[in-house]
Amino acid sequence: MSLISGLAALAAASTLSTQAAPAQERPETLARLMACRGIADNTARLACFDTAAGALDTAERQGDVVVIDRAGVAETRRQLFGFEMPSLPRLFGPEGAAEIEAIESTLQGASLVGEGRWVFRLEDGSVWRQIDSERVRFQNRPGQPVRVRKATLGSFLLTVGDSRAVRVRRQ
Repeated sequence: MSLISGLAALAAASTLSTQAAPAQERPETLARLMACRGIADNTARLACFDTAAGALDTAERQGDVVVIDRAGVAETRRQLFGFEMPSLPRLFGPEGAAEIEAIESTLQGASLVGEGRWVFRLEDGSVWRQIDSERVRFQNRPGQPVRVRKATLGSFLLTVGDSRAVRVRRQ
């Protein structure tokens, strides 16, 4: 990935506060690089770009700035499906980006826990806990197809194969 295309995919600084950054705020190293475009003199502009690109490269190697491409953003958003992250609204995509409504995976295993409720472990590493008390019948065998979709009031519905949907929460 070239430096310029990598910069276009810049998602966030790795050091995050608990409050979301303002919409137009950029990491200082990226802002300095972008400021170089306004220099009219070719030699001075190239020197500015060289210095700013070097600082950005150093910041990335030290973990102060994280560069991620769109495929990485999409995969991260998928992995975070089901978690509430109100303090990071723009971290993994622009404001107004299409929300993920459902994910599909396969069952790694499920176990009954207290009060006859299930905990589902999926191949993608996610763990989902049943939050309703409805009885669910499904084939508890690894490799069964699983679909988790958004439901009302911040909950999610999980279906294993052709079973009825069970209300779940991400663990």
